[in-house]
Amino acid sequence: MRGDEVSHQERERRGQDLLFDPLTTKGTAFTHDERRRYGMLGLLPSAVKTIAEQAAHSYAEFSTRRDDLDKHIYLRALQDRNETLFYRLLSEHIEEMLPIVYTPTVGEACRRFSQIYRRPRGLFVSYPDRERLREVLGNRRERQVDVIVVTDGQRILGLGDQGIGGMGIPIGKLSLYTLIGGIAPARTLPIILDVGTDNVELLDDPQYLGWRHRRISDEEYYAFVDDFVAVVHAELPDVLLQWEDFATANALPLLERYRGRLLTFNDDIQGTAAVTLGALHGAVRAAGRPLTRQQVVMFGAGSAGIGVLEMIRQEMVAQGLSDSEAAERLWAIDVDGLLTDDRTDLSDSQRRFAQPASRVGGWEGRGLADVVRHVDVGILLGLSTATGAFTEDIVRHLAANTDHPIIFPLSNPTDRAEAHPAELDVWTDGRALIATGSPFAPVRRGDQTRAIAQCNNVYIFPAIGLAVTAARATRVTDAMMRAAASALGDTSPALSDPGRPLLPAFEDLPEITTRIATAVAIQAVRDGVAPEASDDQLASAVRRSRWTPEYATR
Repeated sequence: MRGDEVSHQERERRGQDLLFDPLTTKGTAFTHDERRRYGMLGLLPSAVKTIAEQAAHSYAEFSTRRDDLDKHIYLRALQDRNETLFYRLLSEHIEEMLPIVYTPTVGEACRRFSQIYRRPRGLFVSYPDRERLREVLGNRRERQVDVIVVTDGQRILGLGDQGIGGMGIPIGKLSLYTLIGGIAPARTLPIILDVGTDNVELLDDPQYLGWRHRRISDEEYYAFVDDFVAVVHAELPDVLLQWEDFATANALPLLERYRGRLLTFNDDIQGTAAVTLGALHGAVRAAGRPLTRQQVVMFGAGSAGIGVLEMIRQEMVAQGLSDSEAAERLWAIDVDGLLTDDRTDLSDSQRRFAQPASRVGGWEGRGLADVVRHVDVGILLGLSTATGAFTEDIVRHLAANTDHPIIFPLSNPTDRAEAHPAELDVWTDGRALIATGSPFAPVRRGDQTRAIAQCNNVYIFPAIGLAVTAARATRVTDAMMRAAASALGDTSPALSDPGRPLLPAFEDLPEITTRIATAVAIQAVRDGVAPEASDDQLASAVRRSRWTPEYATR
């Protein structure tokens, strides 16, 4: 074969690689000069489009899709085909598309993951491959990774065990790390730990793509996770490892097991806590009653609920209360009632929030209604997935004792919420300060329309990823998470008008995330987990670290 023929074949191969690689392609935006230079002549229609024109075309196609799941499938296919265009499209329609690429639509996508599966993305770390974990991780597409999101699929949103279908969560979360936090898509890696499933419907489903086996025992499970973490740390020692949607029994133990050794955090525990605290920062100021004078009830004492209470406790202490004074103001309730120190079924983390049994000795019961009846509750939070748990009687009783009750039904998806905002607005005569876990329509009162804040973790976790990447942090500390919450609270529209939402609009997130990430990076330096740098240097590093969805010049 002549030398010029080899050169021509290599040029064509490079052109094919660029054209069909979702991270490098421009599609019809490749110029005529690029098409000639890289051996693409004839591979594309003759028209040359700008990325803005491509995004407009994609939006028109997106708008023809018949339902939210179909729209989700369309966007995932676009992401597989052209990552830059995918993020450009999302950036132009954040408010509309955020619920499509993530909650609530991602829940249905997880339920139907095997049916709608098209192309591989990320890593499927299966228990049968436990002796070859280094090989599995070595097969990742990109060598350098800044952020990993990992799940085992056992507690997906409020849907329970979805097995390998849980992979939709890391994929969706990392899309938001890029869209909101500016983490380059090539430097993200979604991972599912396929350790079986106890979902009988999945095990009996001939289309199910995961390991068809019951979940492994605790001993096998923790050994497998240990081996996985060891390989990740050896291969990618500086990566941020985010734990996502692990069962309550495993979530906190895994976080405590590794947080002192790795750059890691659990978004369900710490991210949920930080965004809730951020919304509370605005709410208590709008209500005119500081956090240290509030009685807080959490309905739902799983890992997320306990995580929220722990961060509120830390913030109360930071604002001047003693640990015992803060504990007196925090009331946790699970399916069996109020957590009290005479119960024998509590985990160590739950026991920290158990009230003395002597304090409630004269009560007729220990349920949510009893607590609201006997305690001067100003803040009612729900992470129970118990639909309708905040009843009219409970809410009206709460509202009778405080001018501006703060009520956050945080469970998701939407059909698992403890109450709907429209109900809360009616039952409190429009006085409630409301935030939810899933998106809800605005509430109308008279001729006024009031948008409802969604305590979506997207306000927090992309900022954490951006901050630790820019500051080169080695750990994620509790103080860093509280710094994120405080910075978010400072952006609350309710600070200027109590009738406005407690959290800013999603469309403002990229800029707000930059500010939150800067605050987190500064706190990382103060905590001694990042190299010394001035506040100005950190602010510049955060802005420089942001990836933007623009085509590279070639």
